Amino acid sequence: MPKIDKLPWRDHAGGAHPITGQADGPYSVRPLGDVIGLSQYGIHLERLRPGSRSSHRHWHEGEDEFVYVISGELILIEDEETVLTAGDAAGWPGGMPVAHCLENRSDCDAVFLVVGTRLDRDIVHYPDHDLILHRDNNRRQYTRTDGSPIEGES
Repeated sequence: MPKIDKLPWRDHAGGAHPITGQADGPYSVRPLGDVIGLSQYGIHLERLRPGSRSSHRHWHEGEDEFVYVISGELILIEDEETVLTAGDAAGWPGGMPVAHCLENRSDCDAVFLVVGTRLDRDIVHYPDHDLILHRDNNRRQYTRTDGSPIEGES
């Protein structure tokens, strides 16, 4: 099995979402699984800056997700909030309708491992924004929770 050399962090500004307008803040990623060509699941390290969120609160109909905190402190936001620190883990099987995200409310960076299945098709629910993402390979379409289209989306 090939050893993965230490990868540089890929920094992202965390700009505003094109539909919701919400900005989750800056973050950095090390795409570990991509480097060795994993195709069944993704695995990467993510670093959240103070004040940043991992994503909008969401849940997947198909994809499993798992996180493991390596350093720092994060708030797991579901219907309630839970503090996660180094050594803590959380996970969500596909189809489990528990919307979630992580937020760094501390004054230091937090680093965590993310593992998830890679499905060609998935439906992602964003309950705080009345939004559903329908993903089919590289095609993405957003609708409201009632199925109505969003202006400008096709």
